[in-house]
Amino acid sequence: MRRGANGRSGKSKPEVLVLDMKELENIVKRALAGPISEADAEKLLNSLGSLVWLQQELATKNVTISRLRSLFGLSTSEKTRKVVGEEAAKAEESEQSARDEPPGDPAAAEAPPKEKRKGHGRKGAAAYTGAERVAVPHPTLSPGDPCPCCGPNQRGKLYAQKPRTLVRVVGQPPLKATVHECEKLRCNLCGTLFTAEEPPGIGEEKYDATAVAMVANLRYGTGLPFNRLERLQGNLGIPLPSSTQWEIVSQGAEGLEPVHEELIARAAQGRILHNDDTSMEVLELRKVIEEQRRLGETDRTGIFSTGIVSKLEDGHRVALFFTGRQHAGENLADLLRRRASERDPPMQMCDGLDRNLPKAFETLLANCLAHARRKFVEVYASFPEQCRTVLEKLREVYENDAFTLEEGLSDQERLEYHQIHSGPVMAALEAWMDEQLEEKHVEPNSSLGAAIAYTQKRWDKLTLFLREPGAPLDNNLCERALKKAILHRRNSLFYKTENGAKVGDLFMSLIHTTELARENAFDYLTALLRNVSQIARDPNAWLPWNYRATVAESARTTATAP
Repeated sequence: MRRGANGRSGKSKPEVLVLDMKELENIVKRALAGPISEADAEKLLNSLGSLVWLQQELATKNVTISRLRSLFGLSTSEKTRKVVGEEAAKAEESEQSARDEPPGDPAAAEAPPKEKRKGHGRKGAAAYTGAERVAVPHPTLSPGDPCPCCGPNQRGKLYAQKPRTLVRVVGQPPLKATVHECEKLRCNLCGTLFTAEEPPGIGEEKYDATAVAMVANLRYGTGLPFNRLERLQGNLGIPLPSSTQWEIVSQGAEGLEPVHEELIARAAQGRILHNDDTSMEVLELRKVIEEQRRLGETDRTGIFSTGIVSKLEDGHRVALFFTGRQHAGENLADLLRRRASERDPPMQMCDGLDRNLPKAFETLLANCLAHARRKFVEVYASFPEQCRTVLEKLREVYENDAFTLEEGLSDQERLEYHQIHSGPVMAALEAWMDEQLEEKHVEPNSSLGAAIAYTQKRWDKLTLFLREPGAPLDNNLCERALKKAILHRRNSLFYKTENGAKVGDLFMSLIHTTELARENAFDYLTALLRNVSQIARDPNAWLPWNYRATVAESARTTATAP
C-alpha cells in the first residue's frame, strides 16, 4: 500500500493488483512454512492495503454503491432523471409547471401529451447516405407524356413526383477480392504465348486505397483489432493476415502525414482548446520506463493518450491524439508553441487536474461543469435531498444551453441568454453552498462537503460561460473524442511500439476530425490515399471540410485537359 500525498497510509487509491484466493492461500502457506519472500510480502501488503483503503473510504462516506460500481467498470447513467428517480423528477417538473403557470390557467389542463421521442425506429431511405442510388424509370411513360387514363377529349399530362424508394441491404465481407484470370494461349508449333490484357482501371497495387481506408477505419475508428479482422476475413474466404494489415496502414500513414501536420498547425490557432488524457500502454515504452526506474533515473511511470479538440475561428473543429509519456498539459504546450505570436491566448476547457495545464503558456481557463456535477452524483445515495438541489439547478443551466443551440444563437447572444436565465440559477447555487457550510448543515469533512469544496474552489472557472462569449459548459467534446483511444485500449489492450502508437494517433486524428465535420471518414481516407502526390504539394486543399471541392476540381481539370 502506498502512502498518500498527506503522508498517511491508506488515503491514496492503491495500485490495482489482480490475485485470486488460491494464490493468496499459497502465499500464506509459504509464510507459515518459513521466512516470507520479498515478492510475497509485497503482494500481501497490497492486498491488505486495498482492504484498509476500502474500509476507510466507506467509513468516511467517500464511496457510495454507485461509486463502487464505477470503480469496477459498472457505472450507470448520470442523467438527473436516472439519479434522483423517475417519480422525484416528475414531481419536480409538476412543481415547476405549477410555479410557472398562473392559477386556473385552462391551457395547463388542455396541454397536449408530450410527443414520443423520435429516432428509435427504422431508418428511412434518406439515412443511407453512403448507399448506391439506382434510378428506375417507368417502362412506358415519361414526364410530359399525355395521361393514358384521360379521355380523348382531355389533355392531361404527366409530371414527375417524388420517387417511391425501396431500400435493400446485402451482406459482404469488409474487404472484397477479385481474382482476374487473364487467358493465356500458346502456339503448339513456335511456342509463342498470347496473354489477354489486364482489365483497365484495376491498378498495379494488390491492395487498393479503399482496402487501406477500410482497415484503418475498422482498426482506429471502431477499435476492431487486426487479429479479429484476420479471423473474420479468413472465415469469409478472403485471407488478410494481421501483419499485412499493419503493413498497408503504416505505409498509408506515411503519405497522409502532410495533412496531419496541417491539422496540427491549424489546431494551434484555435479559439477554444479542449484537452484531457486517458491511460494507455505502449510495450516498447514500458520497457524503457522499467529500465529507468531500475537505474533510479525516473519516478514517472505513466503512459497516456491525450485528446485535444480545437475549435477554429471559422467554426471547424480539429481532433488530435498524442500517445506517450507526456500529460495532456505538456502535449497542449507543444501545440501552443506553434501558435502565432500575435494571437491572443486561447480559451482552454479541461477538468480540475493541474496536469492538464500548459505550464509555460497563458490560457483563459474554464473548468468542466460536468466533472463538478459528478461529485454530487457520486454521493447522492448518502445525501439525496442536498444533491438533488444541485442536480436540478444544473439541469436548468444545461436546458438553457440546449435552447441556445437549438435556436442557433451567436456566441454573444448565447452569453446574454445565459446571463439572464442561468446567471440567477448559478448565483442561487453558490449562495446555497455557502449556506450549507456556514450554517453547518453539512460537515466539511464529509463526502458532500468535499464535493461542495471542489465546486467552490473552481467556481470562477466553472462559470466562465457567464462572462466570455463561446465559453463551453463542460469538456464533453474532448471526453467523446477520447472514447476512440479508450475503445482501442479495451479491445487491443496496448500498442506494441512507439511507431504503432504514432500511426494510431494519426488515423484517429483524421477519422475523428472527419466525423466532427460530418463527413464520411472512409470516403475521406480513400480520397487522400489516391492523391498522395497532390497532398504533399498542397495539404491545405485536402482537409475534411474542403477535400470534396478539391476532388471535383481535379476531375474537371482532367476532363478538359487536351
